[in-house]
Amino acid sequence: MQQNIFNSIRSMKIMDACKGTQVHALKPSAAAAADRSSVSAADKQLHTSLDHSKSPIGRTRPVSTTAPRHDAVSETLLPCGLPASELLEPSIEPSLKPLDFVETLARVHRRAECCAALEKSEVYLEQCAVLRGLPDPKLFRRGLREARRHAADVHAKVVLASWLRYERREDELVGSNSMDCCGRNLECPKASLVPGYDHESVFDRCTCFLREIVSDCVVRNQECEQECSTSSEYVDGSGDRDAEDDDVFFCIGDSEISCRRYSMAALSRPFETMLCGGFLECRREKINFSMNCVSVEAMMAVEVFSRTKRLSQFPPNVILEMLSFANKFCCEEMKHACDTHLASLVLDMDDAVLLIEYGLEETAYLLVAACMQAFLRELPGSLERWSVMKMFCCPEGRDRLALVGHVSFVLYYFLSQVAMEEEMRSDMTVMLLERLGECAVEGWQKQLAYHQLGVVMFERKEYKDAQRWFESAVEAGHIYSLVGVARAKYKLGHMSSAYKMINSLIENYKPVGWMYQERSLYCTGKEKMVDLLSATELDPTLSFPYKYNAVSLLEENKIGAAISEIDKIIGFKVSPDCLELRAWLLIAMKDYEGALRDVRAILTLDPNYMVFYGNMHGGHLVELLRPVAQQWSQADCWMQLYDRWSSVDDIGSLAVVHKMLENDPGKSILRFRQSLLLLRLNSQKAAMRSLRLARNNSCSAHERLVYEGWILYDTGYREEALTKAEESISIQRSFEAFFLKAYALADSSLDSESSKYVINLLEEALRCPSDGLRKGQALNNLGSVYVDCGKLDLAADCYKHALNIKHTRAHQGLARVYHLKEQHKAAYDEMTKLIAKARNNASAYEKRSEYCDRDMAKSDLSLATQLDPLRTYPYRYRAAVLMDDHREDEAIAELSRAIGFKPDLQLLHLRAAFHDSMGDYISTVRDCEAALCLDPSHAETLELCNKARERINEQKVRESKTNDQVFSECSLW
Repeated sequence: MQQNIFNSIRSMKIMDACKGTQVHALKPSAAAAADRSSVSAADKQLHTSLDHSKSPIGRTRPVSTTAPRHDAVSETLLPCGLPASELLEPSIEPSLKPLDFVETLARVHRRAECCAALEKSEVYLEQCAVLRGLPDPKLFRRGLREARRHAADVHAKVVLASWLRYERREDELVGSNSMDCCGRNLECPKASLVPGYDHESVFDRCTCFLREIVSDCVVRNQECEQECSTSSEYVDGSGDRDAEDDDVFFCIGDSEISCRRYSMAALSRPFETMLCGGFLECRREKINFSMNCVSVEAMMAVEVFSRTKRLSQFPPNVILEMLSFANKFCCEEMKHACDTHLASLVLDMDDAVLLIEYGLEETAYLLVAACMQAFLRELPGSLERWSVMKMFCCPEGRDRLALVGHVSFVLYYFLSQVAMEEEMRSDMTVMLLERLGECAVEGWQKQLAYHQLGVVMFERKEYKDAQRWFESAVEAGHIYSLVGVARAKYKLGHMSSAYKMINSLIENYKPVGWMYQERSLYCTGKEKMVDLLSATELDPTLSFPYKYNAVSLLEENKIGAAISEIDKIIGFKVSPDCLELRAWLLIAMKDYEGALRDVRAILTLDPNYMVFYGNMHGGHLVELLRPVAQQWSQADCWMQLYDRWSSVDDIGSLAVVHKMLENDPGKSILRFRQSLLLLRLNSQKAAMRSLRLARNNSCSAHERLVYEGWILYDTGYREEALTKAEESISIQRSFEAFFLKAYALADSSLDSESSKYVINLLEEALRCPSDGLRKGQALNNLGSVYVDCGKLDLAADCYKHALNIKHTRAHQGLARVYHLKEQHKAAYDEMTKLIAKARNNASAYEKRSEYCDRDMAKSDLSLATQLDPLRTYPYRYRAAVLMDDHREDEAIAELSRAIGFKPDLQLLHLRAAFHDSMGDYISTVRDCEAALCLDPSHAETLELCNKARERINEQKVRESKTNDQVFSECSLW
């Protein structure tokens, strides 16, 4: 029926079918233009804008099962030779990167606290832009939720709700509809079209999920009654009304539509003037309306609306004509009703494509909003549609949207981020970033837009344009963009100028790691190595120094030392580029088994990754490595997975799962295991992709619900995740459903009753069939709940049982039990066992430090920091020891060093407490505000911040009284 309705719209000739505008290209630099063909840049961009996908995997020749000679293998596997240090270069980060991150966080938090309610959405959007540069995507998503919560106009609600949905990539869920919602007003497509400031109800259940049978029947009955009561009115224009009330007739051709004069006059001021004012029509019974381009059906509908104020009985094509009529005669109430009704008809992207032109032509705000929402909720796929791409990308399309009130910085911020993730170098990305720059008003908006344009131009090797945009970002206040200016100058042959620029940056500002890393690019020899060492000392998370040192050692023919160097960063920060370099080195060392492991891990993190300077797809390298590596059956793989899982070898486990998925790509449980491993490695984006694949490959409804629940939980929707778990259990009792429910419930402070319930859920899970890997995790979690309840013997039994099935991490729980029983030697020994077994044992050293004396604890924590500098407990412990020894400045310096590369909530809170104890209340408030920007609900930080503010106010009062007293004494003197 819906299709028939819209077929009638297609047949209308109210306006042209296609009213698109030409997409214009950026003005190319002179150097780039000289190398191009005679085809215009605009034409080229018009035809290539949609072609922004990554290079596909090419066909590979069948590989012989006979293992080739090693020398032939090396030649095949190293088509680009060995990596060269002069070709290495760190990427320029595309996000905002303030020099004083803590002060920036504090400033944004202060703005959010002090600004007016209607301004909060914009402030939280700035917070999102700042937090985008941090590795934890949950911080960014929480900022987006707050921005959506405080949005008041429909446009902002539509964009932010769509962005939140995009963060879960629900477009990849097979069978899902773009207009589905997760059950809260926060993301509901219907709630987004309701104007008004609704920050209190935004987390409530939306109307989509309040569908009780009784209420549905009532609604349907009411609609039927309305249709029956008004259908005759629409057919003959009379209905039940008294014919004597009709005192004017509108004539269209041979037809006469009888109307109530005063009802029609109430539609708008023009009608009131015409029918009740000084015009001739006010004295006529018949008014000729044939020349006003309105059909008889539409005029009859207008007459019915003038009396009933209802539209539900009219087909969409008539309502569209009524919308045009309302615009022509300034009938605001009717226009709003038509606009609202048509917006409710947009159910998918096809509807949106059909109706968007009408909405733009008639400046129908809600209709355009509904169409835009359909496009945005299907990103990135919707940008592949030519009409959608033109509307968003080209200046003319932006101007048309602006006339309807649907152009904003947040819209193009969202669109440009999607385009950059899809293909940074595409023409479409450039055009969207240009529109972003045009919408930028505030300083941070200009910094972001211009800097990202510089990054994209740099990636496209258009260095003059890149330099220009980076310089614009610097002028707007983004000092980090000087890195882009220097890099562009270096590419254009001005190495000395680039060096001086970064050197001046180090001299004029407080040095940070990336400054020394950048300066190292423009010097050689000993000076270069000194800068790289300084960069690593200030920020051990920078990967470039490790990569450069590794390749330098390789060039000295020290392959073993080179692998050890790159192992340092892979031990705590896994990234495809570092794994690629290690695989490259392992091939040179003829360790094909290890190289295959790393390439499989790379493809798990990024299935489209191109190795060897982007010249070969990772999947092709797997094909080349497979014949020279050990062959495993699926049973062998399960044994290998158990061994690697129990030794906490997450990269090895990833590789095994990747191999198993080659043999059985539809195995959803393997995808789920993959997602768990990726979460351990802090690769949340890849983990979510694996979860979506697990959900799509589920062979049963109850299994699919569990994976949907995990997706919701991992993106911050705990209550919705619990609902999915309960739905799954209602279909079939399973280990994963009970485990999900227990895990989600335990993610809050548990009282005794809640703890009992979580224990029951975990016990139910353990009664259901599952493998040892998952049962070990459930036993470990059950032991933790028992410990929290003080049931230490039961907890110990759980941990020992978990260890019997090779859940190695249970050593940590058992050590905790021994510690609580005052058996400190046993606790220490238990952690020593974990250190011996675990491949990644930084956390084990950290935990063991709690069970020994101060000197041994310092030694363990020093090792933990070397293995994983991102772990914050060692810094906090060392700072606390220094504070106890009354070495306050050293304690602050210890925390500041870690905060410099990881602005962590606990680190900031502890430094704020130290400042407070030293009487530096201004610094206390700054650190508290920065911490609250990361977690606004942290109770201890809130309390500390409020006390510090009170003391600052008390100091001001005392100073004011002292000044008054001094002034009084001076006056007397």
